[in-house]
Amino acid sequence: MAKYEIKDGVGIIPEGTTKIEENAFEASFKECMVLTSIVIPDSVTKIGESAFRNCIGLTSIVIPDSVTEIEESAFEGCEGLTSIVIPDSVTEIGDLAFSICPGLTRIVVSEGNKGYDSRNNCNAIIETNTNKLLFGCKNTIIPDSVTKIGESAFKYCLGLTSIVIPDSVTGIEESAFEGCEGLTSIVVSEGNKVYDSRNNCNAIIETNTNKLLFGCKNTIIPDSVTEIGDDAFSDCMELTSIVIPNSVTEIGNGAFSSCDGLTSIVIPNSVTEIGNGAFSSCRGLTSIVVPNSVTIIRNYAFWGCTSLTSIFIPDSVTEIGYGAFWSCTSLTSIVVPDSVTKIEDNALLDCMGLTRIVVSEGNKVYDSRNNCNAIIETDTNKLLFGCKDTIIPDSVTEIEGGAFRGCKGLISIVIPNSVTRIGYGAFAYCSGLTSIVIPDSITKIGYGAFSHCTSLTSIVIPDSVTEIGSDAFSHCTSLTSIVIPDSVTGIGSFGFQNCIGLTNVVIGYSVARIGGRAFVDCEGLTSVVFNNPTMEIEDGAFEGCSCLKEIKVPAQSGDYYRKLLPNGLHALIVEQSAD
Repeated sequence: MAKYEIKDGVGIIPEGTTKIEENAFEASFKECMVLTSIVIPDSVTKIGESAFRNCIGLTSIVIPDSVTEIEESAFEGCEGLTSIVIPDSVTEIGDLAFSICPGLTRIVVSEGNKGYDSRNNCNAIIETNTNKLLFGCKNTIIPDSVTKIGESAFKYCLGLTSIVIPDSVTGIEESAFEGCEGLTSIVVSEGNKVYDSRNNCNAIIETNTNKLLFGCKNTIIPDSVTEIGDDAFSDCMELTSIVIPNSVTEIGNGAFSSCDGLTSIVIPNSVTEIGNGAFSSCRGLTSIVVPNSVTIIRNYAFWGCTSLTSIFIPDSVTEIGYGAFWSCTSLTSIVVPDSVTKIEDNALLDCMGLTRIVVSEGNKVYDSRNNCNAIIETDTNKLLFGCKDTIIPDSVTEIEGGAFRGCKGLISIVIPNSVTRIGYGAFAYCSGLTSIVIPDSITKIGYGAFSHCTSLTSIVIPDSVTEIGSDAFSHCTSLTSIVIPDSVTGIGSFGFQNCIGLTNVVIGYSVARIGGRAFVDCEGLTSVVFNNPTMEIEDGAFEGCSCLKEIKVPAQSGDYYRKLLPNGLHALIVEQSAD
């Protein structure tokens, strides 16, 4: 493989190199972020996949006549690139080779090229035989001989303000105009047989299906449109309001995702499904009306709508998808109607503002018994979602993974003796939680169950617990001491990672295994007591415990522990007396 260098922002490729390797300068490496220009020697015939991907500082490049192939994503994400010239020699350009290059203002294909052209000085790369426009820029004028606009051809072309689709275009591929947030004018020529922009609507509509494919901040949706396509308004950050007419029956996946300027929206009662991520990351959205025609709220439908304070779910809804309201941090209350029969995992994950959760009394699948402010699966008695005001009923047998995750207002909680399992991440990121008593009905503390509970100062692990899962208490930075009872047989990897306040640990007799990096970076840890004369300690278990002063081990087991622990800890090992 050739050795590449960057000097004073200039990428240097050794003479004699025939191929610039895959990911050669891809900006996953910090030093590649300073790359501003590159000199490619005449020996190079191929520019490999993702060779310059995400080199955001790259402003110019000269591709020599020797190059015949530019592979997939070779210059994808080169935001600073302003112009590109494709020489005669290039016979193959891979998918997404110049995708997401918003700084491009000039694109030229040399006139002698047999496979590609930029006819009529159109500022685009067109595949000559198919008349397919592969890549455009903010100054592109689509020639009336183009028949297809390729996948991601104008993706995140932020400077593009207007576009005219000529009569000749019969195909527009996926994400062709995704993220073109500067668009203010979209026109389809009147003679086009496949697409139209009826009623001067500032959108591209598929004529036969009445499906709106792409819109902009000035779009007015005609009342003949029946479907809003996937990503139709995605990343249209200046869209502040939109009226969806009663003719629309379907809102596609990601249709309004990342429309940060959108503050409210009314979904008409003709819509039956809200698609995957349809309104995800609409961070300005404060309210939304879901009509009683909707039966399914799909996965991630409102994920990351951080300003959404309330939502009414009508009796028509039967299914709430995975992560549907994930990270709706301002949501204060939610009522689950009788009609809902399926709530997917993480539907209310990280909804830290919730204070009220109600399931209607007539629901046959879920309940919020005893006004507990939680959603419980009736048949299994599993608590699925809670909030800072939840009181766990003594009929609950399991706390689902992520049930209280991110509930920063939760200060204390009583877990009743009926609970036998705490799922993965059940109380993770509950940064206000100061103490908790785990009942003696619990046998396992799951993966990440209390991770990042940064205010947790103490915890009592009962004798019933046999296993502490990986990351169970990681990043509990206020935890000062812990006693692992004799019932526990294993501590998972990273179990107490970065518990910087932890000063002493007592590890019970039955612990047979301590997972890798279990106590890594517990910088305040001064004392560890082992009570099992034989056990397994995996690599890095006490790495970064810089204040450790004493390791107490059972009598006559000092040599055994010296074989287990790294040399730097041998001097700290002290055998306990036999009695």
